[in-house]
Amino acid sequence: MISTGELRKGVAIELDGELWQILDYHHIKMGRGSAQVRISLRNIRRGGTVERSFQAGTKWPRASMERRPVQFLYRDADDFHFMDTDTYDQFVLRADQLAETTQYLKDGMILDRTTYQGETIGVELPVTVDLVVTETEPGFAGDTAQGARKSATLESGLVVSVPLFVAEGDTVRVDTRTGEYQTRV
Repeated sequence: MISTGELRKGVAIELDGELWQILDYHHIKMGRGSAQVRISLRNIRRGGTVERSFQAGTKWPRASMERRPVQFLYRDADDFHFMDTDTYDQFVLRADQLAETTQYLKDGMILDRTTYQGETIGVELPVTVDLVVTETEPGFAGDTAQGARKSATLESGLVVSVPLFVAEGDTVRVDTRTGEYQTRV
């Protein structure tokens, strides 16, 4: 069981017979009455998000999710093909099941497959991913007064803001939690 005092972003809970992931939470203390917790939740199976309020001290069953290493093989239109690295079994996930994760995938990448009661829920990315810059404007020496930045398109189609010194063909590290540029590799 997980209570309102143990909430963390990313934790999966069971609520009303559904599987939900905690996106954000805020403790609210009113002038009178007991404290409440406002939670932003994402339905793991359907992808919808809701905000709900609960009394402080409410408890929910923690969803026991199993994680196994898998390798991303390739993309075929809206289907993404993966292989379990232990059993070599292949499986397919649709783009709508993966949501924003698709912007960070590249062939051969190792990820964690998340399953709940034998059903594949999705995949978990590493904290950072290295991607090659495929398109960006040239940076000019006089443009560097206040840490100027420019947009760059990466090999996966993701567009990030990078410093002016980054050029096409460079490999950059991107934080998968925020989608922000970290460093040039």
